[in-house]
Amino acid sequence: MCRYAMVAYKPHYACFNCRKTFKRRFINDIKRGSQSVQEAKCPECSELMASMGLDFESPKKDDLKKWEHLKSLYSVGITFHSCGCSGPGYIPNSKEKMIQYFEDLKTNYLKNIDFWRTRIEPVTKVEHDKDNQRNWGKLNAISANFKKEIVKNQDGIDFWLKKVQEIESKKSLIK
Repeated sequence: MCRYAMVAYKPHYACFNCRKTFKRRFINDIKRGSQSVQEAKCPECSELMASMGLDFESPKKDDLKKWEHLKSLYSVGITFHSCGCSGPGYIPNSKEKMIQYFEDLKTNYLKNIDFWRTRIEPVTKVEHDKDNQRNWGKLNAISANFKKEIVKNQDGIDFWLKKVQEIESKKSLIK
């Protein structure tokens, strides 16, 4: 069972300028019936804080190296959000490991592109059914409606090329 399912925990926010973390009440706890989302501002410097997730543990204020690493993690979209079942997943603990993580993702994405380049598109209903049974995981990544429609090879190639471009842009943000 999810550890966050039964109780509404306060979200964790971090200010990278002040190197402080805060928990913030939900806006609908403050204004009953309100569904609007307000940005969290740091009480110290009034800058916007980063939403880090419920599994976030802040480093000590004087640990500049860890704070810089957290800032670089946040800049590429890696945070500590999860449903509570299995945690937030793999979080690289250094820039080298983060670059290696993105390289591994890119390699995996390029293998998927190779699959879509060599796949023979089904023409008949029988071929379509066989393709669905054999490649349902790869087809589902492209289209949730893959059982009713034929997924084109170009759709798969375009999807994975977009993912590779996202990885490249994230790698360029790592300083």
